Amino acid sequence: MLRFILSRFLQTALVVFCLVSFTHVTIRMIPGNPFADEKAMQPHLRERVAEAFGLNESFGNQFVSWWSNVLTKGDFGLSTSLFGRSVNEILTSAFPVSLTLGLGAMFIALVIGIPSGVIASLRHNGWIDYGSMILAMVGICIPAFVLGPLFQLWIARNVSWLSSAGWERPTDILLPALTLGLAVAAYVARLTRGGMLEVLSQDYIRTARAKGVPGHTIILRHALRPALLPVVTYLGPAFAAVITGSFVVETIFQIPGLGQHFVTAVTSKDYFLLPGLVLFYGCLMGIANLIVDIVLTILNPRLREA
Repeated sequence: MLRFILSRFLQTALVVFCLVSFTHVTIRMIPGNPFADEKAMQPHLRERVAEAFGLNESFGNQFVSWWSNVLTKGDFGLSTSLFGRSVNEILTSAFPVSLTLGLGAMFIALVIGIPSGVIASLRHNGWIDYGSMILAMVGICIPAFVLGPLFQLWIARNVSWLSSAGWERPTDILLPALTLGLAVAAYVARLTRGGMLEVLSQDYIRTARAKGVPGHTIILRHALRPALLPVVTYLGPAFAAVITGSFVVETIFQIPGLGQHFVTAVTSKDYFLLPGLVLFYGCLMGIANLIVDIVLTILNPRLREA
């Protein structure tokens, strides 16, 4: 197991390094510089600011210096678009919001998706099965930027204790989490249904039924665990995608998460904030995939030999 974890960790580190390096290169290929839009800044002041940020050095020196500070000090540098704020400060203040939203969305997805998939598989080719899969397909096809405004108009306007925007009350998480979680719930329902149908057709399930084992025991003890392997495989990237892909939802519901900073970093060519966010998100996705691999090996030990 230790060798397996080390191998996955090294693969993740290599992928994240390549991803961040690509970000460093591409952001500097965009015409202009981080201070090009600062019309009120005199040229000589702009040069002094660039010197303070180390932007007057060669790209190679900037690249090596940035990685050196990250690896030795954990310092991502100062944001060139949000003056006076460090990238570490931005990550510390905004990530808990995005994480809370992502956890809420995943909770909703699992609560809706797994039971729906199990019930659909037990009513295979029935109206419940067809209805559940139609709703799942609708949930996959409708994007978050459509669901969000609809929830604001249909639900928030008619329910007094729900707000259409903001992040002040505990109930403010419900609508954005539901907006993010429904699409994931649709995928989870389809994967659960497919896994359950495959497992329920196995010989050992038929043998258990022939021996008179109760139906709920067969489902909970014998069928559900192997049937959820595809779901577990999907949940790792899905969880990271929910956190990193919540830009639109955070904008619609005015949530102070990392999404707004990511957009700001791209539009303002922030040489330090954007690589820092990409590194942070890359590590997050790598950790999520590593956890999924470990859980899969626990559920199916034969995967350790792969």
